[in-house]
Amino acid sequence: MAQVVSVNISERKGTVKREVPEIQLRRRHGIVGDAHAGDWHRQISLLAEESVDKMRALLPDLQPGAFAENINTRGLELKSLPVGTRLRLGEAAVEITQIGKECHSDCEIKRLTGKCVMPTEGVFAVVVREGTVRKGDEIEIIKDSI
Repeated sequence: MAQVVSVNISERKGTVKREVPEIQLRRRHGIVGDAHAGDWHRQISLLAEESVDKMRALLPDLQPGAFAENINTRGLELKSLPVGTRLRLGEAAVEITQIGKECHSDCEIKRLTGKCVMPTEGVFAVVVREGTVRKGDEIEIIKDSI
């Protein structure tokens, strides 16, 4: 079973996200209280904990949100899901809109290790069903329309 490992926000762009107990997802907005929210195609970022584990081999103390990801997952190979895949996350649902992204400047992690997993293994999504997402929530690929 795939599940949410952490939910993370930042109030300002350019800062590391911090883990919070829950997040509220809103259509045409993203995460309430997150600096990257807005009516665009990258409302939410997700990163598999398996990807973070690769980097923990180099930086053992990496915390949730270190890659500016909103949701950490376990048990689902996010980077292999095609654009358009819908995921149920707790009460909410999202649709993947982008796999990876070009980083415009090197983050601290890349400066320290020479690599970063977010550009190739992170995914971005928009909210298709509003709701609350919490650590421990089950993740399910949605086969039918919402």
